[in-house]
Amino acid sequence: MNVIVAMDSFKGNMSAREACERVRNGILAARPDTRVVLTPMADGGEGTAEALLTARGGEWIEHTVTGPLPDRKVNARYAWFPDQRIALIEMAEASGLTLLDRSGLNPLKTTTYGTGELMAAALARGAERLILAVGGSATVDGGVGAAMALGWTFLDAEGNPAGLGGESLERIVTIRPPELPVTVPVEVLCDVDNPLTGEHGAAAVFGPQKGATPEMVERLDQGLKQLAAVVREELGLDIEHVPGAGAAGGLSAGAMAFCGAKLVPGIDTVMEASGLNEHLQDADWVISGEGKFDSQSLRGKVVSGIVRMAKKYAVKVAVIAGSVKVTEDECRTHGVEIALPTAPADTPMEVALKTAKEDLESTARQFAEEFLA
Repeated sequence: MNVIVAMDSFKGNMSAREACERVRNGILAARPDTRVVLTPMADGGEGTAEALLTARGGEWIEHTVTGPLPDRKVNARYAWFPDQRIALIEMAEASGLTLLDRSGLNPLKTTTYGTGELMAAALARGAERLILAVGGSATVDGGVGAAMALGWTFLDAEGNPAGLGGESLERIVTIRPPELPVTVPVEVLCDVDNPLTGEHGAAAVFGPQKGATPEMVERLDQGLKQLAAVVREELGLDIEHVPGAGAAGGLSAGAMAFCGAKLVPGIDTVMEASGLNEHLQDADWVISGEGKFDSQSLRGKVVSGIVRMAKKYAVKVAVIAGSVKVTEDECRTHGVEIALPTAPADTPMEVALKTAKEDLESTARQFAEEFLA
């Protein structure tokens, strides 16, 4: 039997790499003659850099940059692939939710400036391609902070700097490009199709989880509309209605406007880098999974990408997840042969988290005993 293990991370509990290793251990405990290949996965959010470093080799480069709040500094990293001269920047490293406690969540104040500083550092290192993984942001600033760190200027009606944070967007009336614009290819790994503004936009959909009250959401949405209008007038670009422009509080839109970025599916980039296509050619099973397997997992996330690629080679797909919220019929309709939870449905979350690693390993062993005979 040839088995590929292509797990996503279990958020806050296991990295994708550790999850893959646990599944491998369980399989080999039951079927030691199985050939197991590990390809840790990610969909463009946190964990993407680690997954690509595992797949390609490379190194972490650390810099001290501006944090989500402008008055704080953080030690952040980006992944550097010297052979290809590619830098992969996870915005969560500099501008992420996990860098703030509850009291610090305020998208009127938070900024992507530090993400722009990481981009500038990578360019100074000689990067010939930038990849932005935009999950987990604490910001709704339309990428203006990052653009400022790259030399762009945003002015108010009186010719003064508009400032940082989501609250600055409504003041922007003039945009001035830098003397040295970004000329290398920039890709944004994006797994949502939300536009920049409106009821499905960056502020309305993602603002509340970043600390926005209903009043803040309205103000932020108006600010993003103002930014889009100025970009349309001064740069001749429509960033407001592009699917995916609302990702990461509009950083996707800003990257398109100020760096000429393209939005690409995150899972596709990781699958390509990991060589999954080649591994699938002689595989019998591919096992994927994450902390919670639900209907969202089947639309633009890791599992959906794995299923799509496995179908080309008639490889069977299994999912092992902390919890399974998808019916057997839904699984089969979407190309998943079997989905196994690592804990019973009624297990309290705090209990499940304590034993998640051991449970993942034992569930993988159970799978091997039953399906890899």
